[in-house]
Amino acid sequence: MPFDFIYLASQSPRRRQLLDQIGVKTELLLADADEDAEALEVVLPGEKPEAYVERVTQLKLDAALRRLQARGLPPAPVLCSDTTVAIDDDILGKPLDAADALATLTRLAGRRHRVITGVAVGLGDRRDARLSVSEVEFAPVSQALLQRYVDGGQPFGKAGSYAIQSEAAVWISHIAGSYSGIMGLPLYETAQLLEPWGL
Repeated sequence: MPFDFIYLASQSPRRRQLLDQIGVKTELLLADADEDAEALEVVLPGEKPEAYVERVTQLKLDAALRRLQARGLPPAPVLCSDTTVAIDDDILGKPLDAADALATLTRLAGRRHRVITGVAVGLGDRRDARLSVSEVEFAPVSQALLQRYVDGGQPFGKAGSYAIQSEAAVWISHIAGSYSGIMGLPLYETAQLLEPWGL
């Protein structure tokens, strides 16, 4: 049966904007105060970045589908997504503090890294998922510029301590992959997932 909206289980305004861009109506399905959403993002020992993103995306979908049922909301597909940044097999998540953000950005400056975004859609027992992997290359960046970026508060809440749609864009010399995936929701893969639902 076709649906005219989806539930978006994400606090990210960028993901909502990207769905608006492709004409998908959304209703937010956010975690309750007693849900420990951060616990879902704990990295397991030896876990590879792509496997981590796939696992976390599925855990987020499981939690959101339980939330949908518990709240007795009208049925509609639920979309969840997760993004991480990786250098080789090292996962660079959201920074813990300013020092962590600066250390991460220093590590990214002048080199290439991967941005991995998983997206999953489901309702009831029906679910599907996709993974988008993009490569991003940073030009060399001075410590003064990195420090100014950190001081401006832009790295916080962002995987890899930066957002491509922020000032950090001027450091990016090359991209191979999905710009929207780097933002946090790969639109090509998302459209593939939503089409069978009539969206």
